[in-house]
Formats: sequence, C-alpha cells, structure tokens
Amino acid sequence: MQQTIQKPKREMLNYINVFRGLAILLIVVGHTMQIGNSGTWLNNIAFEIFTGGTALFIFISGFLFQHLSDKFEYKTYLKKKWTNVILPYIITAIPGIILCFTMPAVYGNPFDGLNPFAQIGIFLTTGRVHNVPTWYIPMICIFFLLADIFLILERKKILYKLLPVLFLITFLIPRMALEPENLAGLSYSAKYLEYIKYILNGFVHFASMYILGMYFSAYKDKIDWCYKYRAFLITAMLLASAADIYLLYSFNISNNTISKIFLTLIVLGYLKHFDKPIKECKWFNNTVDMIAKYSFAIFFVHWYIFFAFNEIFMTPKVLPVNSTGEFFTAVVIAILRFVTVTGISLAILAVLKKLLVKLQVKNTRSIIGV
Repeated sequence: MQQTIQKPKREMLNYINVFRGLAILLIVVGHTMQIGNSGTWLNNIAFEIFTGGTALFIFISGFLFQHLSDKFEYKTYLKKKWTNVILPYIITAIPGIILCFTMPAVYGNPFDGLNPFAQIGIFLTTGRVHNVPTWYIPMICIFFLLADIFLILERKKILYKLLPVLFLITFLIPRMALEPENLAGLSYSAKYLEYIKYILNGFVHFASMYILGMYFSAYKDKIDWCYKYRAFLITAMLLASAADIYLLYSFNISNNTISKIFLTLIVLGYLKHFDKPIKECKWFNNTVDMIAKYSFAIFFVHWYIFFAFNEIFMTPKVLPVNSTGEFFTAVVIAILRFVTVTGISLAILAVLKKLLVKLQVKNTRSIIGV
C-alpha cells in the first residue's frame, strides 16, 4: 500500500504576524486620529503620517499568499476566501446596512430612496457605503480571482520584472477621493459607477504593493537588505512625505502610498532583524499576536465603534483646530478615540467569539473574521 506523504507545515513567521498586528492598528489610527482644518498644514501633516495603512495590509496579503502558495489549488483557494473573508464581510455588513436604512443622512447613504434590495447589492459590491473601510474587500477579491495568473507569471519568472512598471502606475495614478456629499446631483447608476471606479482605482494603485509582498516572501533573504539600507529608506520616506505634504497643501495633489512603500520596507526590515528579542519580550509579542489574530475582525467592526463614538460625544471625523488650546484638546480626543475604538472592538469581538464557541460554532472566523 502506498503511503501518503504529508507536506511539512509552513513555518509561522513571527515578524509577519507582528507586522499584521501593527498594520491593523495603523488603519484604525488613520480613521480615528485625523486633526486640523481642511487644507491646513496641520491637517495635511496628520493625513500624511496617520493614513495609508491599507498599503501595509495589502503588502502582507501578497506576502502571505506567496508564502502559502506551495499548497495552492485554485478552487480550494477561492472556497477558503469565500468562507474566511467574504462570508464574515457579508455578516458584519448587517449593522452598516441597518444604519444606512435607518439613519441615511447622518450615516451618509447616497443611495437613500433606491429599492432596498438594490441598495444592499450596491453596499456589498462596493463596501465603502455601509462600512467605509470595507471597500477593501471587493478590491482584494480581484486579487483573489487573479491568484492563478500571478503564480503562473511567477513560475515563468515574469511577475517580479513587472514591479518597476507597477510602481510607476502607483506613482502616476493616486487613490481617488470619494465622499457621498460630492455625488449630489448624480443619478443612482452614475453614483454606483463612481464607487466601482473607486474599487478599480484601488486595485490598479495597490497592485505594486501586493506583488512586492509576494516578492519579499519568495526572496525572504532580501528582507535583510531593508535593515542594512535602513538609513536610505528612512531618508527616502521622509523626503517622500515632505513632498506629499507640500503638494497636498499647494496643489491639492496627494499620493501618500509612496512614503508608505518605504515605511513598509523599514518596518519589515526592523521586525525581521529584531525577531528574536521581540519573541523574548513576551508581553509585547503576545499582545501584538492577539491583535494580529483579531486583525480582520477589527477591520470589519471598528468603523461602527468609530461612528458611535462620534455620535455619542458629538465629535466630527476630522477634529478641528483653530488655536493652540484646541490643538491639545484635539490630540487628547484623537488618542482617546483611538484607544476606545480599538479596545471596544476587541472586547466585542472577544465576547462574540466566546458566545459562538459556546453555541458550538466550529468556524467562528466565517462569521466574525476571527
């Protein structure tokens, strides 16, 4: 009888796990810690520093996809993505859909008045209306569908040769700005088209980060270069950030993904280089490991907590600053908002997971993302 040879289990990379935990925190920071009046230097600096965590998240997605690609089978892969990504996305969309129907003006639903079933279809295929950060899900689904093509191009040694072109595209095609109030006067179909364009724009803009993640997974020894040349990368990041702040202030042109590319490589290099001492620092490693495990679930629910915080305490999304006193007040509120949103998101998810386990739900990840 022929024995079945089991493939060895893939090593769990601690530095990538820590990276994943830090990336989700940066995403929450980007939503909760925006301060300064629109168009001011302060607002532009805060926008440059705190936003753009999506780039890191997409890099990690590409890294992990390639890292596990030796087990790749297209149909199985898509089934897993349906179970572990799309299903929890649909389930956690329910609060946002309810808010869109019950508080359309306050929550920001530009499709209010359209047939409810049509609205639900629009919400789920765009993400950005009912739960702003989850535009990421329709966008990442494009990467899921192209997974087989990416691996074919990698095997043919073509994929990573495309990186210079993809980076040029990232540089030349910045992310679209899309706010519900800017769609006034458009028909429902025209509004929906704008949201679809937003998803496609995100895919084109961030393709370089996904493929870059795959590259560093395929050539993990190259990560050491990121630490070796950290002085160059830090300098490049600061210059890119300064240029972006100036362009945003002077010409209302922004592309903070450029600086986040350098930030990604800096963080990656440091985390791999200091992987051993990070593992030995139990309290830090365990805390970030827990956040990493809950990262997708936090991504799904934190916008609801953010919205609730703003409604309860009557704070705008971007905290205004008109004086020195208001600056310090805004900083304190922003920090409290970040801590509150992160803490309550984790607490709610931990309770839900425990409840689902008690109800003997085998795969809680397919419901709440963890």
